[in-house]
Amino acid sequence: MSDIAGQTGLRGTATAVVHESYSFACMRCGHGWEQSYEIEHHTDAEGQEFVLYVADGQVVPSPLSRPCCHNCDGHVVRIMRAGQVSSVRGAAGRQQHRVPAAGPAEAPQVPGPAREPHHWHLSDLLHPFQRRAS
Repeated sequence: MSDIAGQTGLRGTATAVVHESYSFACMRCGHGWEQSYEIEHHTDAEGQEFVLYVADGQVVPSPLSRPCCHNCDGHVVRIMRAGQVSSVRGAAGRQQHRVPAAGPAEAPQVPGPAREPHHWHLSDLLHPFQRRAS
């Protein structure tokens, strides 16, 4: 299969058309979106099969080859089955988290000897992981 973007003269010669939808989530910025595609199967003059992906009436590259985030142009995009983004958006809209108003929190004062603050060193942090020689 090859991606042939921008060609419109072949649109009427499809041997089969399949409708597919995908959900996308950008791992860089968190943007999520869904897109439906018409996948047109064609045969060229040499008898080789190829497909055209059509979204919103425009021939586009395969969304499975190198998806790109519409928000940040990132290429680390997760592809999921259709309905994933809309179901999360719907669930987020139904949930109403109410956080009670709170004033400033005060810790109780515990009397005791005044201690100088401890200065941490790397060796202090690694001490639990060091093995003792036998």
